[in-house]
Amino acid sequence: MNPMLPLLIVLAVLPGNLSLAAESDEPGSAGPFTVPVADAQAFSQPAPALSERQREAFRRGQAEFNRSWVVFSFGPGGWGLGPTFVADRCSACHLGGGRGNLPRSRHAQLTSMVVRVSVPGAGPHGGPQPLGHYGEQLQNRALQGQQPGMAFAYAPVPAEADVYVAWEEHVVALADGSQVSLRRPIPSIENPSFGELPAGTMTSLRIAPPVFGLGLLEAVPAESILEIARTQRERGFNGRPNIAWDALGQRMTLGRFGWKAAQPGLRQQVAAAALHDMGLTSSLFPRQNCPEVQTVCRREVPGNDPELIDAALAELETAMLGTAAPAPRNQDDPDVRRGAALFEQLQCAVCHVPALRTADYFARLPQLSRRTFRAYTDLLLHDMGEGLADHRPDFAAGGRDWRTPPLWGLGLSKTVSGSSVLLHDGRARDVTEAILWHGGEAQGARDAFARLSKDERDALIAFLHAI
Repeated sequence: MNPMLPLLIVLAVLPGNLSLAAESDEPGSAGPFTVPVADAQAFSQPAPALSERQREAFRRGQAEFNRSWVVFSFGPGGWGLGPTFVADRCSACHLGGGRGNLPRSRHAQLTSMVVRVSVPGAGPHGGPQPLGHYGEQLQNRALQGQQPGMAFAYAPVPAEADVYVAWEEHVVALADGSQVSLRRPIPSIENPSFGELPAGTMTSLRIAPPVFGLGLLEAVPAESILEIARTQRERGFNGRPNIAWDALGQRMTLGRFGWKAAQPGLRQQVAAAALHDMGLTSSLFPRQNCPEVQTVCRREVPGNDPELIDAALAELETAMLGTAAPAPRNQDDPDVRRGAALFEQLQCAVCHVPALRTADYFARLPQLSRRTFRAYTDLLLHDMGEGLADHRPDFAAGGRDWRTPPLWGLGLSKTVSGSSVLLHDGRARDVTEAILWHGGEAQGARDAFARLSKDERDALIAFLHAI
């Protein structure tokens, strides 16, 4: 069966009077893909543009997003968790559709964060080379041999390692004499079950990002992203696309999702997260996370084949395509307006491009066609300097490269998930810290921010919290 067929069936029936004409000045961040919601549900609303049938598919997709996965035949939930994993459902990492949280203490393991691992050299299709005994990501949880009644039916599967994070801090001074403490995470990989990680192992700590408005980002034509890169080069910047493997199309193509833009589309992004974070196989990724040395893991009976069936994968993709962005707030506030001007003046908008436009026709959800929206990203990679480097290449992304993250909804993050941390590893506790970590191509903007007065910094932050 064509893995796209369930989604195409869901999206085939559209309102008879549907207009695909773009609005030149759409209200909010994304016109009919915007909702005026500013509470804990702000990142999980269906777009008003969806038809009733699409809303039904959206609701099923959200149910899949919140679904708990369990060991085969053990309790209510989806069968197929693990054998090794990080979380038992999507919403455990993307809380309320928002950012992940940091561990509460040095002695608490990662829950909505992961550690990617690889060794030097290129893996399949030019991606990272998996770490022999551990694969591409450390799994710090595993099945414990349960059967109904909580009896142990067989040997528990070993978790790959315990993963903790500590912090080291240093203080930087701003031009007006203010001091800001910046922290850097130090991942600690303890009790590895299959041998010490070899010398030269590359690690990258990642926190779960928000998942709203992704349909709009997918609907931006590749040509538009490449044109932004060309324009940036004329201004002395060097935004570059990642070119990654598309498992669905069996080709190399432009990447746009993930912290290094290593996933080309939402279907693959969802399937990859299902495999690496929950141990769920799919038609795109049919093999379990069980390297040969992990013999107990390899003996585990699968919950299904595949565990995330095509219909469920399609419904998850529908939910991702159709989730609205929250409307901007306080746009008439003088400080917000002043901050918007500073955002342009400091050249933040070169990479955090305010407005993008979707394709003239986007077949998988036609209502996304010809939309102008304001996410504040270019979907390109940029050298962010040594301070943020993970030194772990990922397809065309180098060890200092990161995709420009969207900024919309930033001010609602704590309300939605309780988390206000920023950057790929959650090191920044607020906007000020995030900006001060910028280096590389963004060094000039960072230094200009450090020279601002406190009132100017507050205005810029007010703007960022309002978009």
